[in-house]
Formats: sequence, structure tokens, C-alpha cells
Amino acid sequence: MGIRYLHTMVRVKDLEASIAFYRLLGLEETRRYDNEGGRFTLVFMAPPGQPDCPVELTYNWDGDEGLPSDSRHFGHLAYEVDDIHAICAHLQANGVVINRPPRDGRMAFVRSPDNISIELLQKGGALEPVEPWKSMASVGHW
Repeated sequence: MGIRYLHTMVRVKDLEASIAFYRLLGLEETRRYDNEGGRFTLVFMAPPGQPDCPVELTYNWDGDEGLPSDSRHFGHLAYEVDDIHAICAHLQANGVVINRPPRDGRMAFVRSPDNISIELLQKGGALEPVEPWKSMASVGHW
């Protein structure tokens, strides 16, 4: 019996703000599906050259207020990055709060506009810890 990863789905309240956030992470839109009858849009975004590893942004045109709150206990999305210090600096320069700074040169957490937790992990071994990350306190939850 085989199994293949398809995607991770997250509901978004502001499609354009969410697309902009995932673009800051370096993801590209790979596919879009607008459903007039169901009144929703699906936007798939993936790292360059990795269309088989997308996050599916689900936007309900009429909002999510009518949907049941079933506490699905979503954890986080995780991405490996070439330079954790550079991506955190890039995100911070664009207004993204670094909830868990890469104090160890290996791991950081940020949140999307829809409060989705995103884990960033340094490719290979940890980088040498540097300022401002080394002494930066964690903010909020991740």
C-alpha cells in the first residue's frame, strides 16, 4: 500500500494578505481554483521547483462565520530554509513578527495573517548564533 503527500490546507480570511505572506516566505502560486457554486477559492502555493509540496489556501467568499468550530488542532507548517537569519530578517523587515527567534541558529517560528504557525528550520546544521536573534525574546505563541 502506498501513500503520497498532497497538501496542507489552511483557511484564510484575507486571501491577498495571505498570498503576500507566503510569497515573503518564497512560495509561488502553482494553481488556483474558483468555485462559483460553492463560493470559495483555493490557491495552492509551493516552494520553487516543488509543486508537489503545496499549502492550500482556502478562502470562503462569504466568510467562515457559518462554519462549525470543530477545533481541528492544527499544529504548524514547516519549511527548511537555506539561511534562517536572512529569512527572519527579510520577514521582520516586511512587518512579520518573529515569535520564536532563531536564537540557536536552527529554528524559528512566525505566524501568518490567519494565525497559522510556521516553523522555519535551518538546512543542514545550525548556523552560528548571532545578534539580534541570539538575545531576542520570544513573543506570543507559536
